Amino acid sequence: MKYIFFILSITIITAQEKKNKIDDGPTMEQMLEAYYTAFPEDRGISPQDTEVWEPEPKIVTPGISNLAPSDAIVLFDGSSLSKWKNSPTGKDADWIINNDGSMTVKVDGGIETKEEFGSVQFHMEWKTPTKMEGKGQGRGNSGITFQRRFEVQILDSYNNRTYSNGQAASIYKQHPPLVNSSKPPGEWQTYDIVFMEPKYNEKGEEIRAGTLTVFHNGVLVQNNVKILGTTEFIGKPQKGRDKVSKYMPSRSLNKTIYIQDHGNPVSFRNIWLRKL
Repeated sequence: MKYIFFILSITIITAQEKKNKIDDGPTMEQMLEAYYTAFPEDRGISPQDTEVWEPEPKIVTPGISNLAPSDAIVLFDGSSLSKWKNSPTGKDADWIINNDGSMTVKVDGGIETKEEFGSVQFHMEWKTPTKMEGKGQGRGNSGITFQRRFEVQILDSYNNRTYSNGQAASIYKQHPPLVNSSKPPGEWQTYDIVFMEPKYNEKGEEIRAGTLTVFHNGVLVQNNVKILGTTEFIGKPQKGRDKVSKYMPSRSLNKTIYIQDHGNPVSFRNIWLRKL
């Protein structure tokens, strides 16, 4: 009887080994042969022929909880406004720095970066006032304008109807957001934006439109939309390297990033970008 159990055990083990081999799947050589049989015109071409090893992407350490990654330029971290200047005067920015590491709009015409930027990945966090005053465009209004030309609207759009191409996360007066993902007043909101600048020829004529992709509170609201020209409050967008938005405090053609003073005490924190 013990011999019968021994034979049964060997049979079970052998069957299990065969099953394991089946579960392991075909070898790479078998898969390649099957591929070449199906596509004989590719025989003689190795998978390694299309592998790219150089250049090796550099290592970037991600930030934690929306903080800047290791290769980012930090524009505002709550400690100072050293990267910003007053837009109308060119003097150092002096918006209100709060105890929680945020800053609040001061009625002075807006601030812009001291440095110019081309295409960027951009992050900012913003908050409209808890006390709701006004309605429509008069409630929690500001904006982030790339190269002093192309604005992504900031507005309290929580239960606050206005024209669709002027609400929060719109490309102002050009593209409404795909959805309204606004939080209530007094809560911090996030913008993660990819701005690809337009390209111009030697005469300053646009030869390739710029684009904007916007995530509002983690929700895609602008999907690689084409920028139609400068942001304008009245009239059509202007095209060309030597055009800036007519509402800007000065006619400077610098490619700085501008935060709008619209007379509302909007607050900002954790602003950083990566050059693309």
